[in-house]
Amino acid sequence: MDMEIRKATEQDLGKMMAIYAYARDFMVRTGNPNQWGPTNWPPEELIRSDIAAGNSYVCVSGGEVAGTFFFIVGRDIEPTYADIEDGAWGYDLPYGVVHRLAGDGSVPGIGAACIEWALRQCGYLRIDTHGDNKVMQGLLHKMDFVHCGTIYVEEDDYPRLAFEKALL
Repeated sequence: MDMEIRKATEQDLGKMMAIYAYARDFMVRTGNPNQWGPTNWPPEELIRSDIAAGNSYVCVSGGEVAGTFFFIVGRDIEPTYADIEDGAWGYDLPYGVVHRLAGDGSVPGIGAACIEWALRQCGYLRIDTHGDNKVMQGLLHKMDFVHCGTIYVEEDDYPRLAFEKALL
């Protein structure tokens, strides 16, 4: 797949918000109406903040932005990951986190490409998804991520399935 991943800029914002609108519709069509739909997630202010902090990325294919995601690396960078139920993280190491991963439907395999890129950047990746997000769960299982337990986010009361993969 001929794809470039780069940091997002303010000029990408319109396309990114269109991708998120597409993703919300896709989630509804695939049986996951509650992860982003009710709150119109993610809000534009958050995406602007992610871009300003240098943690927002876009996937460019054929010269066009076709996907987007949030990525950060560090130790204890995701506060909601501190409390995990019905399991445990496999490693106590600095890790990368991917959030808000979405594509516009034009490039098959864009989700896997973004996750693989992020894993190569850090060597140990944690990711979570809604229990109804069977598409993301299937992708993570296909990519040999390990289900570690359940976490909760601040945005809503739905539990999230937590996964990890390490290149150790």
